[in-house]
Amino acid sequence: MKAVTMSRYGQAGDLELSDHPDPKVAPGEVLVRVKAAGVNPVDWKLAQGALDALMEVRFPLIPGWDVAGVVERVGLDADEFQVGDEVYGYVRKDTAQLGAYAEFVSAHVRMLARKPAAMSWEEAAGTPLAGLSAHQAIQRVGVRAGDTVLVHAAAGGVGSIGTQIAVALGARVIGTASEHNHAFLRELGAEPVTYGPGLEDRIRALAPQGVDAALDFVGGEAVDVSLALVGRPDRVASIADPQAPAKGARYVWVRPDTAGLTSLAALADAGRLTVHVDRVLPLAEAAAAWRISQSGHTRGKLVLRVD
Repeated sequence: MKAVTMSRYGQAGDLELSDHPDPKVAPGEVLVRVKAAGVNPVDWKLAQGALDALMEVRFPLIPGWDVAGVVERVGLDADEFQVGDEVYGYVRKDTAQLGAYAEFVSAHVRMLARKPAAMSWEEAAGTPLAGLSAHQAIQRVGVRAGDTVLVHAAAGGVGSIGTQIAVALGARVIGTASEHNHAFLRELGAEPVTYGPGLEDRIRALAPQGVDAALDFVGGEAVDVSLALVGRPDRVASIADPQAPAKGARYVWVRPDTAGLTSLAALADAGRLTVHVDRVLPLAEAAAAWRISQSGHTRGKLVLRVD
């Protein structure tokens, strides 16, 4: 198969498109013919060695954890899926090596769900990591109907999905974003507020009694501001601040989860969840996709078209 690989830790320029052996399909796994692969900042951070203390990484490395495609082969004891099923998933294995930037990827059934019918391949490939991050953070703080929820970086890839999930649950959402994204947040059902100095005061002007829960999808001062506004620290969750638990808040490291993916698909098919794809590039241009991601100037998802 064709795959994008790295022979050692490095930068975007070290990515190579080359022939690579097809992945083996272990018991409990299926082989997916990749239609599209999502690009996330964690892909290039892992390739730079930033997660070396947390994860076993082996080379040559095929990056990528987000995938949408068609089941090509079913392994032993993996009868949850059949050949020809359209699936999407967050394929993060215990060892990082055989990822989604390839024509084929093997994936355990617990990492996959059926692709939302309402989504294109590219939209589906851009959903799993961001969608599950938002879904699990919302679960962790127990967002429910009637809550007022603060979402930091609400216009970003994770934040925009989190905003839509919270709105679908019946919550009032106050979302931080730069002013040029305020109209976008209103379209998602949120009340926008500009981030930066004085943020707490601006939020209190909208919610004088504070907020019921807060989701940090950006880092920086977000957890501290949230703790000042939320009555219970355990109703503040962050995916960006590893020090959150030391402050009494929750830290969420996204996990593969079929049930969560199924819930996201149901929202999409009901018209309650959309994922904005900013750019689609061919697999051979993975390095360009990384450079765009590193620029920090995308709104929505970057996706590689594979098949």
